[in-house]
Amino acid sequence: MIDTPQVIQTGAQLTAIIHLTVPRSEMRTVMGPGIDEVIAAVKAQGIGPAGPWFTHHLKMDPATFDFEICVPVIAPVVAVGRVKPGHWPAMKVARTVLHGGYEGLGGAWGEFYAWIKANGHEPAPDLYECYVAGPESSLDPANWRTELNSPLIGLRTNTRESDHREKRGADREDNQAVDRG
Repeated sequence: MIDTPQVIQTGAQLTAIIHLTVPRSEMRTVMGPGIDEVIAAVKAQGIGPAGPWFTHHLKMDPATFDFEICVPVIAPVVAVGRVKPGHWPAMKVARTVLHGGYEGLGGAWGEFYAWIKANGHEPAPDLYECYVAGPESSLDPANWRTELNSPLIGLRTNTRESDHREKRGADREDNQAVDRG
C-alpha cells in the first residue's frame, strides 16, 4: 500500500494557496474548484505551477477539514480572489508514497503514523499530501501516487512518558472545554 517511509529534510518552496475550512461532507465539492482557481491564478501570472499541487492540513478533526490547497510557484503570487501567497518552509518530515486511489488515504495514514511512532519520531499536528499523479494523468487509480508528508518535531525520548503527556494534554483540553461550557 505505501512505500517504506523515509525521514528527509525538505527545501523551502513558494506557493499560491487557498485556505478552506469545510465540513468533511463538502470536501469533494470544494477541492476541484479550489484547485482550478489556484492553477488559473498562477498560470495567468506566469509563475507556475512549478510542481505537483498539494494540500496542507492544518489540524485533524473528524468532522471538519481545515486545510490549504497549495500550488508551487517560481515567484510570489499576487493575491487575487481567494488565492494568496504562501510558502512551504524547509523542514524535517517523514515521507512515504501511497500507490492507488484516494479511498486508501485513511489506511495509508494509519500505517504511516504507526511507522513514525514505532521509529521513535514525534509528528507535528499538521500534515501534507502531495498529489504526484492522479486522475489528471491516468484514469486507472492503480497508477495514482500520493506523497504523504508528516512534519517531525523531534524524537520520542520515552514513548511511555510521551504517551502519558499526550493523555494528560487531552485530559487538560477536556477540562478546559468543560470550564468554558
